[in-house]
Amino acid sequence: MDTFGHQARDILRHPGAFAIHTLKAFRANQGLLLAGAVAYYALLSIVPLLILIVIALSHVIGQVELLDTMGRYLEWLIPGQSKAIIGELASFMHHSDVVGWLLLATMIFFSSLAFTVLENALSVIFFHRVAIHRRHFLVSALLPYCYILFLGVGTLVVTLVSGALEAMGRERIDFLGHSWSLGGVSGMLLYLLGVAGEILVLTSVYLVMPVGRLSLRHALIGGGVAALLWEITRHVLVWYFATLSQVSTVYGSLTTAIVVLLSLEIGAIVLLLGAQVISEYERILRGTSGKRFASFHTEQERSR
Repeated sequence: MDTFGHQARDILRHPGAFAIHTLKAFRANQGLLLAGAVAYYALLSIVPLLILIVIALSHVIGQVELLDTMGRYLEWLIPGQSKAIIGELASFMHHSDVVGWLLLATMIFFSSLAFTVLENALSVIFFHRVAIHRRHFLVSALLPYCYILFLGVGTLVVTLVSGALEAMGRERIDFLGHSWSLGGVSGMLLYLLGVAGEILVLTSVYLVMPVGRLSLRHALIGGGVAALLWEITRHVLVWYFATLSQVSTVYGSLTTAIVVLLSLEIGAIVLLLGAQVISEYERILRGTSGKRFASFHTEQERSR
């Protein structure tokens, strides 16, 4: 506890130095390349994953309410493009009766790809853990599917809570001849629910995906940093796509795919940066910060 407090105070006194050190380590680990791989497979995985969740939860919750909730919070991940994805998802669900076992197995496989690639990317960032601990291949094989189940349960809880908050927003309070709508309170609570869910998902990724046992405190640090960075980035992306972007002029009919891929890559960079913050903090605690692993350097970097 004393060591944790001492190191935390050192980082708070010199946040700029820690940030620069983290960015250098991120670059040394080829973070942008790893983020690109995670984003590409996330693009392949996102629609099958959403279809699986909707098929499973539509037996418990109305499809319209479920799609509305997904659309609201998918906007946090893919600003400006959630309606297109939800539209395709709704179109598929109208023909859900044609979903056979082969198609279902294919969707399960593709929905797990992003988690597998993410685990491999995190193993590069947490190389100091991989060198000490080894994860059984069956655990790595089953982990993506367990995480899909976790996301399904989380979606169910968020949908139920969102429905209750929206219902509250339609109510009014009458007191001493004055009337106040609860819409503003409901909107604020929905936003806080989204932020809390974002931090929870990010923390769970850092807690489960890396090899070895990670402290919940460290996972929360990474989750909080990544959530803060993504909230800033998300608002910048919304402003950019609404005012300055000419992507539709350049890419035409490919606009949706390009914007979704760009958003996913930026999100992957933020996610891996949060992991790098945890990794560098662990190395500071162990006194190994600053060490580099030559096996992950490019030939150009080695020649410098």
